[in-house]
Amino acid sequence: MLGTGSAFAKKYYNTNALIYCEDRTVMLDCGITAPLSLHQLGKTFNDIDALMISHIHADHIGGMEEFALQMKYIFKRKPALFIMETLIDTLWETSLQGGLKQDEFKSLDDYFEVHLLKENRSIQLLPGFNVKAIRTSHIPGKLSYSFLINETFFYSADMRFDAELLDTLVQQGCTTIFHDCQFTSPGAVHTTLDELKSLPEYIQKRVMLMHYDDNRVNYEGQTGTMTFVEQHHLYSF
Repeated sequence: MLGTGSAFAKKYYNTNALIYCEDRTVMLDCGITAPLSLHQLGKTFNDIDALMISHIHADHIGGMEEFALQMKYIFKRKPALFIMETLIDTLWETSLQGGLKQDEFKSLDDYFEVHLLKENRSIQLLPGFNVKAIRTSHIPGKLSYSFLINETFFYSADMRFDAELLDTLVQQGCTTIFHDCQFTSPGAVHTTLDELKSLPEYIQKRVMLMHYDDNRVNYEGQTGTMTFVEQHHLYSF
């Protein structure tokens, strides 16, 4: 985990991750703090083979300009970019072209090998890396997607509480859920700790909490059977 914090977290950084599958490394989101976190782990962008984006917020895409420029001018290669077909135009037109567009470079295809994903379709993106993108509610009018990976690991983007979805995933064999968590209620655009604690025990025991605020210490021991995802920790599934 490159970071496990909320959009405004300073101590825990933005919730972004590296996923290792066979001999490939996928970065799941690339927020503002991702470059620094990589550096602290002794890694560079050149260690990454592919990037997968959940939605267009700075804590999830704010490091992409540096990523693209370093890959082109320092490491001189194009990484893969896995992104929903519904997000690609918004990513370029509203977030990245201001810094990346030049006379000779006019689109994301000039920086990445772009692979467009479709909603609710399970697909093998790399050997050992199967992904199903699930649209989950976040900001009204702003698309956001969470990911079911290898049919057993659910990684939420920023999402409002959806107990029915979580129950369905568990019934279908999901064993681990990394879920964003806002400590205080109400949760207008995020799932709150109280909402997650309302889940039945058989779901809670699969849930680990991420995307939390820097005051996490105040909630230690108050999360039921759920535990916290730890920054800079490697998890194996």
